Amino acid sequence: MDLRKLKTLIDLVSDSNISELEIVEADGKVRIVKSAGQGGPVLTGAPTAGPPVAAEVVSPVAPEPVGHVVKSPMVGTFYRSASPGSEAFAQIGALVKEGQAICIIEAMKIMNEIEADASGTVREILCENGQAVEFGQPLFVIE
Repeated sequence: MDLRKLKTLIDLVSDSNISELEIVEADGKVRIVKSAGQGGPVLTGAPTAGPPVAAEVVSPVAPEPVGHVVKSPMVGTFYRSASPGSEAFAQIGALVKEGQAICIIEAMKIMNEIEADASGTVREILCENGQAVEFGQPLFVIE
């Protein structure tokens, strides 16, 4: 979140009857609380915007999955099956072998089959069908 947007949010809280405002975005969380003693807002989760604002950087923390995590080797769109009507490559509880196709990531109009890099049982599928994924984003947990 950029500083101009933070300043606008701080001004909004300062000039209104709002006592607290929390915004959650993909890159973090910002919480602005109007301080009773100072009359100005207190901002947590973002860089300091100036007095009387206190600041603290807060990163969203996701619990680490237990087991082997298969990560996306590229940026693209995640698909569980080869076509909308066909069966998914891998289901929760399914046994997969190393080298077996478990999903497709579409990148630049090219469908790339992603293979399991370990053998085991699929415990979690961490993406939704049609979801945009980033390089290194966890896709599956295999035990």
